[in-house]
Amino acid sequence: MMANNKDSFPHKSSSSSSNRDSRKEKNLSFKERIANVKTTRWIRFGIVSLIFFLWVIWMGNPWLLFIWLLLCDIYITSYIPWTWWKDTKGTTRMVMGWVDAIIYALILVYIIFAFIGQNYMIPSSSLEKSLLVGDYLWVNKALYGPRVPQTPLHFPLEQHTLPIINTKSYIENPQLPYHRLPGIRSIKRGDIVVFNYPQGDTVALKIQNPDYYQISHDLRNNGITDPKAYMEANPEIFGEIVYRPVDRRENYVKRAIGLPGERLMIRNDSVFINGQPIAEPTNIQYNYIIPVKANIPEIRWEEIGVSKDDYSAGMGYNESTGTYYYNVPLTYEMKSKVEKWPEVIGAVLSEHQTGMFDLSAGIFPLDNPYGWSRPFMGEFWIPKRGSTLHLTLDNLPIYERVIKVYEGNDLEVKDGKIYINGNPTDYYTFKLDYYWMMGDNRDRSADSRYWGFVPEDHIVGTPMFVFASFDKDKSLFDGKIRWERILKSANPDSGKW
Repeated sequence: MMANNKDSFPHKSSSSSSNRDSRKEKNLSFKERIANVKTTRWIRFGIVSLIFFLWVIWMGNPWLLFIWLLLCDIYITSYIPWTWWKDTKGTTRMVMGWVDAIIYALILVYIIFAFIGQNYMIPSSSLEKSLLVGDYLWVNKALYGPRVPQTPLHFPLEQHTLPIINTKSYIENPQLPYHRLPGIRSIKRGDIVVFNYPQGDTVALKIQNPDYYQISHDLRNNGITDPKAYMEANPEIFGEIVYRPVDRRENYVKRAIGLPGERLMIRNDSVFINGQPIAEPTNIQYNYIIPVKANIPEIRWEEIGVSKDDYSAGMGYNESTGTYYYNVPLTYEMKSKVEKWPEVIGAVLSEHQTGMFDLSAGIFPLDNPYGWSRPFMGEFWIPKRGSTLHLTLDNLPIYERVIKVYEGNDLEVKDGKIYINGNPTDYYTFKLDYYWMMGDNRDRSADSRYWGFVPEDHIVGTPMFVFASFDKDKSLFDGKIRWERILKSANPDSGKW
Protein backbone atom coordinates (compact mmCIF):
# COMPACT_ATOMS: atom_id res chain seq x y z
CA MET A 1 0.00 0.00 0.00
CA MET A 2 2.72 2.47 0.96
CA ALA A 3 4.70 1.72 -2.20
CA ASN A 4 1.61 2.24 -4.35
CA ASN A 5 0.81 5.56 -2.67
CA LYS A 6 4.32 6.81 -3.27
CA ASP A 7 4.23 5.84 -6.96
CA SER A 8 0.85 7.51 -7.53
CA PHE A 9 2.22 11.07 -7.16
CA PRO A 10 5.09 11.28 -9.64
CA HIS A 11 4.17 14.75 -10.97
CA LYS A 12 4.16 16.32 -7.56
CA SER A 13 7.55 14.85 -6.81
CA SER A 14 8.95 16.08 -10.17
CA SER A 15 7.53 19.58 -9.68
CA SER A 16 8.92 19.79 -6.17
CA SER A 17 12.30 18.68 -7.44
CA SER A 18 12.16 21.26 -10.26
CA ASN A 19 11.24 24.02 -7.82
CA ARG A 20 14.11 23.01 -5.53
CA ASP A 21 16.45 23.13 -8.55
CA SER A 22 15.17 26.57 -9.50
CA ARG A 23 15.69 27.92 -5.96
CA LYS A 24 19.14 26.38 -5.89
CA GLU A 25 20.00 27.94 -9.25
CA LYS A 26 18.98 31.39 -8.01
CA ASN A 27 21.56 31.12 -5.23
CA LEU A 28 24.46 30.19 -7.52
CA SER A 29 27.43 32.55 -7.69
CA PHE A 30 28.63 34.00 -11.00
CA LYS A 31 31.51 31.49 -11.19
CA GLU A 32 29.15 28.59 -10.49
CA ARG A 33 26.77 29.74 -13.21
CA ILE A 34 29.64 29.90 -15.71
CA ALA A 35 30.89 26.46 -14.67
CA ASN A 36 27.44 24.91 -15.17
CA VAL A 37 27.13 25.99 -18.80
CA LYS A 38 27.41 23.10 -21.26
CA THR A 39 29.91 23.18 -24.11
CA THR A 40 27.15 23.08 -26.75
CA ARG A 41 25.55 26.15 -25.21
CA TRP A 42 28.89 28.00 -25.31
CA ILE A 43 29.14 27.16 -29.01
CA ARG A 44 25.62 28.49 -29.69
CA PHE A 45 26.40 31.62 -27.69
CA GLY A 46 29.60 32.16 -29.68
CA ILE A 47 27.78 31.89 -33.02
CA VAL A 48 24.99 34.23 -31.89
CA SER A 49 27.54 36.72 -30.52
CA LEU A 50 29.50 36.75 -33.79
CA ILE A 51 26.34 37.45 -35.78
CA PHE A 52 25.34 40.12 -33.28
CA PHE A 53 28.73 41.91 -33.41
CA LEU A 54 28.69 41.91 -37.22
CA TRP A 55 25.19 43.40 -37.08
CA VAL A 56 26.36 46.14 -34.66
CA ILE A 57 29.27 46.99 -36.98
CA TRP A 58 26.83 47.15 -39.92
CA MET A 59 24.47 49.37 -37.93
CA GLY A 60 27.37 51.65 -36.93
CA ASN A 61 25.88 52.24 -33.46
CA PRO A 62 28.09 51.15 -30.51
CA TRP A 63 25.25 51.72 -28.03
CA LEU A 64 23.66 48.54 -29.35
CA LEU A 65 26.47 46.58 -27.64
CA PHE A 66 24.51 46.84 -24.40
CA ILE A 67 22.02 44.35 -25.88
CA TRP A 68 24.82 41.77 -25.77
CA LEU A 69 24.45 41.71 -21.97
CA LEU A 70 20.94 40.33 -22.46
CA LEU A 71 22.33 37.64 -24.76
CA CYS A 72 24.88 36.75 -22.09
CA ASP A 73 22.12 36.26 -19.56
CA ILE A 74 19.90 34.30 -21.97
CA TYR A 75 22.65 31.85 -22.92
CA ILE A 76 25.05 31.85 -19.97
CA THR A 77 24.21 33.40 -16.59
CA SER A 78 20.38 33.12 -16.43
CA TYR A 79 19.88 35.72 -13.71
CA ILE A 80 16.53 36.56 -15.36
CA PRO A 81 14.20 33.51 -15.33
CA TRP A 82 13.59 33.50 -19.12
CA THR A 83 12.20 29.95 -19.07
CA TRP A 84 10.24 30.10 -15.81
CA TRP A 85 7.25 28.53 -17.53
CA LYS A 86 9.13 25.27 -18.08
CA ASP A 87 8.82 24.65 -14.32
CA THR A 88 5.02 24.78 -14.60
CA LYS A 89 2.67 22.10 -15.87
CA GLY A 90 -0.65 21.65 -17.65
CA THR A 91 -2.27 24.51 -19.57
CA THR A 92 0.22 27.16 -18.46
CA ARG A 93 3.18 25.21 -19.82
CA MET A 94 1.40 24.46 -23.10
CA VAL A 95 0.25 28.06 -23.67
CA MET A 96 3.61 29.56 -22.76
CA GLY A 97 5.33 27.07 -25.05
CA TRP A 98 3.28 28.39 -27.97
CA VAL A 99 3.83 32.01 -26.89
CA ASP A 100 7.57 31.41 -26.70
CA ALA A 101 7.65 29.88 -30.20
CA ILE A 102 5.49 32.67 -31.69
CA ILE A 103 7.64 35.41 -30.14
CA TYR A 104 10.81 33.85 -31.53
CA ALA A 105 9.19 33.51 -34.96
CA LEU A 106 7.99 37.15 -34.96
CA ILE A 107 11.43 38.41 -33.92
CA LEU A 108 13.04 36.41 -36.72
CA VAL A 109 10.51 37.65 -39.27
CA TYR A 110 10.97 41.24 -38.03
CA ILE A 111 14.75 41.04 -38.51
CA ILE A 112 14.49 39.42 -41.95
CA PHE A 113 11.84 41.88 -43.20
CA ALA A 114 13.67 44.90 -41.79
CA PHE A 115 17.23 44.18 -42.90
CA ILE A 116 17.25 41.46 -45.57
CA GLY A 117 14.08 41.42 -47.66
CA GLN A 118 10.36 40.76 -47.78
CA ASN A 119 7.57 39.57 -50.03
CA TYR A 120 5.53 41.97 -52.14
CA MET A 121 2.50 41.50 -54.40
CA ILE A 122 1.97 43.47 -57.63
CA PRO A 123 -1.55 44.96 -57.30
CA SER A 124 -1.70 47.10 -60.47
CA SER A 125 -0.62 47.02 -64.11
CA SER A 126 1.82 49.96 -64.02
CA LEU A 127 4.83 47.77 -64.82
CA GLU A 128 3.28 45.36 -67.30
CA LYS A 129 4.65 43.52 -69.21
CA SER A 130 7.81 43.47 -67.08
CA LEU A 131 5.82 42.57 -63.96
CA LEU A 132 2.25 41.30 -64.04
CA VAL A 133 -0.72 41.84 -61.76
CA GLY A 134 -0.71 38.86 -59.40
CA ASP A 135 3.09 38.46 -59.32
CA TYR A 136 4.49 37.82 -55.84
CA LEU A 137 8.03 39.17 -55.55
CA TRP A 138 10.94 38.78 -53.18
CA VAL A 139 12.28 42.29 -52.54
CA ASN A 140 15.98 42.61 -51.68
CA LYS A 141 16.53 45.34 -49.07
CA ALA A 142 20.27 44.79 -48.70
CA LEU A 143 21.29 45.77 -52.25
CA TYR A 144 20.83 49.54 -51.70
CA GLY A 145 21.35 49.19 -47.95
CA PRO A 146 18.38 48.54 -45.63
CA ARG A 147 16.79 51.38 -43.70
CA VAL A 148 16.89 51.18 -39.95
CA PRO A 149 13.15 51.03 -39.10
CA GLN A 150 11.93 54.56 -38.49
CA THR A 151 8.82 53.16 -36.80
CA PRO A 152 10.41 50.30 -34.82
CA LEU A 153 7.25 49.22 -32.97
CA HIS A 154 5.18 47.56 -35.68
CA PHE A 155 3.70 44.18 -36.48
CA PRO A 156 6.13 42.70 -39.01
CA LEU A 157 3.59 41.07 -41.34
CA GLU A 158 1.39 44.11 -42.04
CA GLN A 159 2.37 47.41 -43.64
CA HIS A 160 0.03 49.79 -41.83
CA THR A 161 -3.34 48.14 -41.00
CA LEU A 162 -4.19 44.94 -39.16
CA PRO A 163 -6.80 42.92 -41.06
CA ILE A 164 -10.29 42.18 -39.67
CA ILE A 165 -10.00 44.66 -36.77
CA ASN A 166 -8.80 47.44 -39.15
CA THR A 167 -6.54 49.21 -36.68
CA LYS A 168 -3.01 50.52 -37.08
CA SER A 169 -0.36 47.81 -37.21
CA TYR A 170 2.21 50.13 -35.65
CA ILE A 171 2.79 52.48 -32.73
CA GLU A 172 3.85 55.93 -33.96
CA ASN A 173 6.26 56.67 -31.11
CA PRO A 174 9.16 56.45 -30.94
CA GLN A 175 10.09 57.72 -34.40
CA LEU A 176 13.77 57.22 -35.26
CA PRO A 177 15.67 59.53 -37.64
CA TYR A 178 16.34 58.25 -41.14
CA HIS A 179 19.46 56.09 -41.36
CA ARG A 180 20.42 53.68 -44.14
CA LEU A 181 22.98 50.94 -43.63
CA PRO A 182 25.78 50.37 -46.16
CA GLY A 183 24.58 48.50 -49.23
CA ILE A 184 26.20 46.75 -52.17
CA ARG A 185 25.51 49.52 -54.71
CA SER A 186 23.37 52.56 -55.38
CA ILE A 187 20.28 52.72 -57.61
CA LYS A 188 21.04 52.53 -61.33
CA ARG A 189 18.90 53.80 -64.16
CA GLY A 190 16.57 51.01 -65.26
CA ASP A 191 16.35 49.37 -61.82
CA ILE A 192 12.86 48.40 -60.71
CA VAL A 193 12.52 49.88 -57.23
CA VAL A 194 10.06 49.40 -54.37
CA PHE A 195 9.47 52.55 -52.32
CA ASN A 196 6.97 54.11 -49.95
CA TYR A 197 4.44 56.34 -51.69
CA PRO A 198 5.77 59.92 -51.29
CA GLN A 199 2.32 61.50 -51.00
CA GLY A 200 1.07 58.80 -48.64
CA ASP A 201 1.77 60.76 -45.47
CA THR A 202 -1.85 61.90 -45.15
CA VAL A 203 -4.64 59.52 -46.15
CA ALA A 204 -8.43 59.74 -46.40
CA LEU A 205 -9.21 56.13 -45.56
CA LYS A 206 -12.36 55.83 -47.71
CA ILE A 207 -10.82 57.47 -50.80
CA GLN A 208 -7.17 56.56 -51.25
CA ASN A 209 -7.06 56.96 -55.03
CA PRO A 210 -6.80 59.82 -55.89
CA ASP A 211 -4.63 60.67 -52.88
CA TYR A 212 -5.33 63.24 -50.19
CA TYR A 213 -3.38 66.02 -51.92
CA GLN A 214 -5.13 65.57 -55.26
CA ILE A 215 -8.50 65.53 -53.47
CA SER A 216 -7.55 68.73 -51.61
CA HIS A 217 -6.48 70.37 -54.87
CA ASP A 218 -9.75 69.46 -56.59
CA LEU A 219 -11.81 70.71 -53.62
CA ARG A 220 -10.01 74.08 -53.72
CA ASN A 221 -10.75 74.35 -57.42
CA ASN A 222 -14.42 73.81 -56.53
CA GLY A 223 -14.46 76.66 -54.04
CA ILE A 224 -13.66 74.77 -50.78
CA THR A 225 -11.16 77.04 -49.01
CA ASP A 226 -10.27 74.56 -46.25
CA PRO A 227 -10.25 71.05 -47.79
CA LYS A 228 -8.98 69.31 -44.65
CA ALA A 229 -11.79 70.73 -42.49
CA TYR A 230 -14.29 69.82 -45.21
CA MET A 231 -13.08 66.21 -45.37
CA GLU A 232 -13.07 65.88 -41.58
CA ALA A 233 -16.65 67.20 -41.50
CA ASN A 234 -17.74 64.54 -44.03
CA PRO A 235 -16.39 61.24 -42.72
CA GLU A 236 -19.16 59.29 -44.47
CA ILE A 237 -17.52 60.29 -47.78
CA PHE A 238 -13.83 60.49 -46.97
CA GLY A 239 -13.48 58.37 -43.84
CA GLU A 240 -10.96 59.15 -41.13
CA ILE A 241 -8.01 61.37 -42.10
CA VAL A 242 -4.84 59.70 -40.80
CA TYR A 243 -1.10 60.37 -40.87
CA ARG A 244 1.39 57.61 -41.71
CA PRO A 245 5.15 57.66 -41.01
CA VAL A 246 7.49 57.22 -43.98
CA ASP A 247 8.12 53.48 -43.57
CA ARG A 248 4.43 52.69 -42.93
CA ARG A 249 3.15 54.25 -46.16
CA GLU A 250 1.90 52.19 -49.09
CA ASN A 251 4.55 50.33 -51.07
CA TYR A 252 4.83 51.28 -54.74
CA VAL A 253 6.99 49.68 -57.43
CA LYS A 254 8.27 51.57 -60.50
CA ARG A 255 11.39 51.84 -62.64
CA ALA A 256 14.12 54.37 -61.81
CA ILE A 257 14.38 56.70 -64.81
CA GLY A 258 16.05 59.85 -63.46
CA LEU A 259 18.89 59.88 -60.91
CA PRO A 260 20.04 62.60 -58.46
CA GLY A 261 21.67 65.60 -60.13
CA GLU A 262 20.36 64.86 -63.63
CA ARG A 263 18.22 67.03 -65.87
CA LEU A 264 15.09 65.32 -67.17
CA MET A 265 12.73 66.14 -69.99
CA ILE A 266 9.89 64.23 -71.71
CA ARG A 267 9.12 64.98 -75.35
CA ASN A 268 6.57 63.02 -77.35
CA ASP A 269 6.71 60.25 -74.69
CA SER A 270 10.52 59.94 -75.07
CA VAL A 271 12.61 60.60 -71.96
CA PHE A 272 15.74 62.76 -72.24
CA ILE A 273 18.43 62.81 -69.56
CA ASN A 274 20.88 65.71 -69.68
CA GLY A 275 19.65 66.42 -73.20
CA GLN A 276 20.12 62.88 -74.54
CA PRO A 277 17.34 60.35 -75.23
CA ILE A 278 17.54 57.18 -73.15
CA ALA A 279 16.64 53.61 -74.03
CA GLU A 280 13.14 52.36 -73.30
CA PRO A 281 12.38 49.25 -71.22
CA THR A 282 12.14 46.04 -73.25
CA ASN A 283 8.39 45.62 -72.75
CA ILE A 284 7.25 49.25 -72.60
CA GLN A 285 3.54 49.83 -73.32
CA TYR A 286 1.51 52.85 -74.40
CA ASN A 287 -2.23 53.35 -74.75
CA TYR A 288 -3.37 53.06 -78.37
CA ILE A 289 -6.69 54.03 -79.93
CA ILE A 290 -7.86 51.20 -82.23
CA PRO A 291 -10.79 52.14 -84.54
CA VAL A 292 -12.94 49.08 -85.29
CA LYS A 293 -15.98 48.05 -87.31
CA ALA A 294 -16.89 45.17 -85.00
CA ASN A 295 -16.12 43.79 -81.56
CA ILE A 296 -12.81 41.96 -81.33
CA PRO A 297 -13.20 38.39 -79.93
CA GLU A 298 -11.89 37.76 -76.43
CA ILE A 299 -9.65 34.96 -77.64
CA ARG A 300 -7.78 37.43 -79.88
CA TRP A 301 -7.02 39.74 -76.94
CA GLU A 302 -5.98 36.79 -74.82
CA GLU A 303 -3.57 35.53 -77.50
CA ILE A 304 -1.56 38.77 -77.49
CA GLY A 305 -1.67 39.16 -73.70
CA VAL A 306 -4.19 41.99 -73.12
CA SER A 307 -6.01 41.52 -69.79
CA LYS A 308 -9.79 41.31 -69.63
CA ASP A 309 -9.99 44.50 -67.57
CA ASP A 310 -8.06 46.44 -70.22
CA TYR A 311 -10.03 45.46 -73.31
CA SER A 312 -13.48 45.32 -71.66
CA ALA A 313 -13.12 48.79 -70.13
CA GLY A 314 -11.39 50.20 -73.21
CA MET A 315 -14.38 50.28 -75.56
CA GLY A 316 -15.53 53.76 -76.59
CA TYR A 317 -17.29 55.80 -79.28
CA ASN A 318 -15.71 58.70 -81.16
CA GLU A 319 -18.51 61.15 -81.96
CA SER A 320 -16.36 63.23 -84.32
CA THR A 321 -15.71 60.24 -86.60
CA GLY A 322 -18.77 58.16 -85.79
CA THR A 323 -16.68 55.07 -85.14
CA TYR A 324 -16.17 52.73 -82.23
CA TYR A 325 -12.72 52.19 -80.81
CA TYR A 326 -10.71 50.32 -78.21
CA ASN A 327 -8.29 52.16 -75.94
CA VAL A 328 -5.81 49.53 -74.69
CA PRO A 329 -2.15 49.36 -73.62
CA LEU A 330 0.11 47.60 -76.14
CA THR A 331 3.80 46.92 -76.63
CA TYR A 332 5.24 47.76 -80.05
CA GLU A 333 5.09 44.07 -80.97
CA MET A 334 1.46 43.77 -79.87
CA LYS A 335 0.57 46.92 -81.83
CA SER A 336 2.01 45.47 -85.04
CA LYS A 337 -0.24 42.41 -84.63
CA VAL A 338 -3.35 44.42 -83.86
CA GLU A 339 -2.91 46.57 -86.99
CA LYS A 340 -3.39 43.42 -89.10
CA TRP A 341 -6.70 42.37 -87.53
CA PRO A 342 -9.66 42.49 -89.98
CA GLU A 343 -11.85 44.41 -87.50
CA VAL A 344 -9.43 47.40 -87.47
CA ILE A 345 -10.51 50.12 -89.93
CA GLY A 346 -7.93 52.87 -89.53
CA ALA A 347 -4.56 53.94 -88.18
CA VAL A 348 -3.68 52.74 -84.67
CA LEU A 349 -2.47 55.89 -82.90
CA SER A 350 -1.25 56.68 -79.39
CA GLU A 351 -3.58 58.63 -77.10
CA HIS A 352 -1.75 61.92 -77.47
CA GLN A 353 -1.58 61.58 -81.27
CA THR A 354 -5.38 61.51 -81.47
CA GLY A 355 -5.95 64.61 -79.33
CA MET A 356 -9.08 62.96 -77.91
CA PHE A 357 -8.07 63.19 -74.24
CA ASP A 358 -6.85 65.78 -71.72
CA LEU A 359 -3.42 64.45 -70.74
CA SER A 360 -2.52 67.37 -68.47
CA ALA A 361 -4.96 66.60 -65.63
CA GLY A 362 -3.22 65.94 -62.31
CA ILE A 363 0.28 66.35 -63.75
CA PHE A 364 3.12 67.32 -61.38
CA PRO A 365 3.33 69.85 -59.86
CA LEU A 366 -0.23 70.41 -58.70
CA ASP A 367 -1.71 73.45 -60.46
CA ASN A 368 0.82 72.71 -63.26
CA PRO A 369 1.83 76.31 -64.07
CA TYR A 370 4.08 75.13 -66.92
CA GLY A 371 1.47 73.64 -69.26
CA TRP A 372 3.02 70.18 -68.98
CA SER A 373 1.19 67.02 -69.98
CA ARG A 374 1.92 63.32 -69.62
CA PRO A 375 3.88 63.04 -72.90
CA PHE A 376 5.50 66.52 -72.66
CA MET A 377 7.28 67.62 -69.46
CA GLY A 378 10.32 69.59 -68.37
CA GLU A 379 13.17 70.24 -68.53
CA PHE A 380 13.93 70.26 -64.77
CA TRP A 381 16.74 69.23 -62.40
CA ILE A 382 16.46 66.27 -59.99
CA PRO A 383 17.67 67.25 -56.49
CA LYS A 384 20.94 65.76 -55.24
CA ARG A 385 22.24 65.55 -51.68
CA GLY A 386 24.63 68.41 -50.92
CA SER A 387 23.86 70.30 -54.15
CA THR A 388 22.63 73.88 -54.02
CA LEU A 389 19.85 75.15 -56.29
CA HIS A 390 19.12 78.75 -57.23
CA LEU A 391 15.46 79.16 -56.26
CA THR A 392 13.14 81.42 -58.20
CA LEU A 393 9.41 81.99 -58.12
CA ASP A 394 9.33 80.22 -61.48
CA ASN A 395 10.96 76.93 -60.36
CA LEU A 396 9.66 76.95 -56.77
CA PRO A 397 6.50 74.86 -57.53
CA ILE A 398 8.76 71.97 -58.63
CA TYR A 399 10.74 71.91 -55.37
CA GLU A 400 8.27 73.28 -52.82
CA ARG A 401 7.12 69.91 -51.47
CA VAL A 402 10.71 68.64 -51.33
CA ILE A 403 11.82 71.59 -49.20
CA LYS A 404 8.73 71.77 -46.97
CA VAL A 405 7.61 68.16 -46.51
CA TYR A 406 10.47 65.80 -47.30
CA GLU A 407 13.18 67.96 -45.72
CA GLY A 408 11.09 69.57 -42.96
CA ASN A 409 11.50 73.32 -43.52
CA ASP A 410 9.11 76.23 -43.16
CA LEU A 411 8.71 77.82 -46.59
CA GLU A 412 6.61 80.78 -47.63
CA VAL A 413 6.52 83.52 -50.22
CA LYS A 414 6.00 87.11 -49.03
CA ASP A 415 6.11 90.22 -51.17
CA GLY A 416 7.63 88.26 -54.02
CA LYS A 417 10.48 86.85 -51.91
CA ILE A 418 11.13 83.28 -50.80
CA TYR A 419 11.55 82.68 -47.06
CA ILE A 420 12.93 79.40 -45.65
CA ASN A 421 12.73 79.01 -41.87
CA GLY A 422 12.02 82.74 -41.60
CA ASN A 423 15.04 83.87 -43.63
CA PRO A 424 14.84 85.39 -47.11
CA THR A 425 16.89 83.34 -49.58
CA ASP A 426 17.41 82.56 -53.24
CA TYR A 427 19.30 79.28 -52.65
CA TYR A 428 18.67 75.93 -51.04
CA THR A 429 21.05 73.01 -50.37
CA PHE A 430 19.35 69.62 -50.43
CA LYS A 431 19.79 67.09 -47.62
CA LEU A 432 18.70 63.97 -49.52
CA ASP A 433 19.02 62.35 -52.92
CA TYR A 434 15.88 62.14 -55.07
CA TYR A 435 14.75 59.91 -57.94
CA TRP A 436 12.29 60.07 -60.83
CA MET A 437 10.24 56.86 -61.12
CA MET A 438 8.04 55.76 -64.02
CA GLY A 439 6.05 52.67 -64.93
CA ASP A 440 6.64 50.56 -68.06
CA ASN A 441 2.90 50.68 -68.81
CA ARG A 442 3.45 54.37 -69.43
CA ASP A 443 -0.07 55.63 -69.94
CA ARG A 444 -1.56 53.60 -67.07
CA SER A 445 1.00 54.33 -64.39
CA ALA A 446 0.52 56.73 -61.50
CA ASP A 447 4.16 57.71 -61.15
CA SER A 448 6.52 60.68 -60.79
CA ARG A 449 4.72 62.48 -63.62
CA TYR A 450 1.84 62.92 -61.16
CA TRP A 451 3.51 63.23 -57.74
CA GLY A 452 7.09 64.18 -58.44
CA PHE A 453 10.33 63.09 -56.82
CA VAL A 454 10.95 60.06 -54.61
CA PRO A 455 13.22 60.87 -51.62
CA GLU A 456 15.97 58.41 -50.74
CA ASP A 457 14.48 57.81 -47.28
CA HIS A 458 11.40 56.32 -49.02
CA ILE A 459 13.43 53.67 -50.89
CA VAL A 460 12.65 50.12 -49.70
CA GLY A 461 14.61 47.87 -52.05
CA THR A 462 14.54 46.11 -55.41
CA PRO A 463 12.57 42.99 -56.43
CA MET A 464 14.86 40.06 -57.25
CA PHE A 465 12.59 37.28 -58.48
CA VAL A 466 8.98 36.14 -58.80
CA PHE A 467 8.25 33.36 -56.31
CA ALA A 468 4.58 32.94 -57.28
CA SER A 469 2.23 34.34 -59.92
CA PHE A 470 -1.55 34.11 -60.30
CA ASP A 471 -3.73 35.24 -63.21
CA LYS A 472 -6.94 36.74 -61.79
CA ASP A 473 -8.74 36.17 -65.11
CA LYS A 474 -8.20 32.39 -65.05
CA SER A 475 -9.58 29.54 -62.96
CA LEU A 476 -7.43 27.20 -60.90
CA PHE A 477 -7.55 24.47 -63.55
CA ASP A 478 -7.34 26.81 -66.54
CA GLY A 479 -3.94 28.46 -66.17
CA LYS A 480 -4.44 30.52 -63.00
CA ILE A 481 -0.95 29.64 -61.79
CA ARG A 482 1.64 31.12 -64.14
CA TRP A 483 4.23 28.36 -63.73
CA GLU A 484 6.56 29.90 -66.32
CA ARG A 485 7.02 33.01 -64.15
CA ILE A 486 8.07 31.24 -60.95
CA LEU A 487 11.71 32.07 -60.09
CA LYS A 488 11.81 34.42 -63.09
CA SER A 489 14.00 37.52 -62.62
CA ALA A 490 11.89 40.49 -61.53
CA ASN A 491 14.44 43.03 -62.77
CA PRO A 492 15.65 41.80 -66.20
CA ASP A 493 16.63 45.27 -67.51
CA SER A 494 18.67 46.19 -64.41
CA GLY A 495 22.14 47.45 -65.27
CA LYS A 496 21.50 47.55 -69.06
CA TRP A 497 21.07 51.33 -69.22
